[in-house]
Amino acid sequence: MTLRPESVVHSIIYDKESGKAKGVRVIDAETKETTEYFSRIVFLNAGTLNSLLILMNSTSDRFPNGLGNDHDVLGRYIMDHNYRAKVSGTFTGLQDKYHFGGRPAGAYVPRFRNVGSDKQSFLRGYCYGFRGLRSSSNVNKDTPPIGAGLKLAMSEPGVWNVGLNGMGEHLPYYDNRMTLSKREVDPWGIPQVKVDCTYRENEEEMIKDIHASGIEMLEAVGCENIKTRNTQQPPGQAIHEMGGAPMGRDAKTSMLNFRNQLHSVSNVFVSDGACMNSSACQNPSLTYMALTARAANLAVGELKKGNL
Repeated sequence: MTLRPESVVHSIIYDKESGKAKGVRVIDAETKETTEYFSRIVFLNAGTLNSLLILMNSTSDRFPNGLGNDHDVLGRYIMDHNYRAKVSGTFTGLQDKYHFGGRPAGAYVPRFRNVGSDKQSFLRGYCYGFRGLRSSSNVNKDTPPIGAGLKLAMSEPGVWNVGLNGMGEHLPYYDNRMTLSKREVDPWGIPQVKVDCTYRENEEEMIKDIHASGIEMLEAVGCENIKTRNTQQPPGQAIHEMGGAPMGRDAKTSMLNFRNQLHSVSNVFVSDGACMNSSACQNPSLTYMALTARAANLAVGELKKGNL
């Protein structure tokens, strides 16, 4: 294997005679020299938005709107997890404990909404990440600004702060999309990415329930001073962006088949976050790894059969 560092991928090269990709075009990040590399198979795993950028920038007479983009699906259905809902409180127990020296693990509450007989006003569900930290000192608004009182407060650990971070699913909306700028380019002449993506009513309803259920849980374990917060952070801040080249059975509504191949260009595989057609509420990295391992195995099999 040869790794080619300092390479900015410009596009995938399409061969109209074979109807397949024949390689990639890259730009040296330092010299800005363009080089083409040729292969029988192309795996595109540049990270969701960069993979979409490369597909969109791979234009030809056959695909004027991006490689494999026959039905204006490329760049649509962008998602990012709904991480805006927080619930926090204080805990008066465990005064002889501190958050150092114990088992280094947090807690996780798996999805329980819209599972089995549970039905909610919103679709899909969420999970929680739990944290518990004790303040390093007992300094508060009543602590003297100087003297023995301040010294004593700084020598003792303070209150336990506990919290639940809601991690919700973001539905795939057709007009949550990524496009390329027609005017702005980066230092290598590649169009800049433009993203138009929002959370909507379903995600807002989910936040209400994350808050309500979180309050119930913290009250049940004896927490006090319970507060809720909606960070209002936009999509992208959860850094789990996905979608834009979704898998599906119907080539009119998806970009990839179940093997992660482009419907229209069978020797191009996309198995990073761009391939997702729903976001679920779990961290997605292991899913990407599994999809890539499966796609690579399928590619090897098809290559041996002479189909690629």
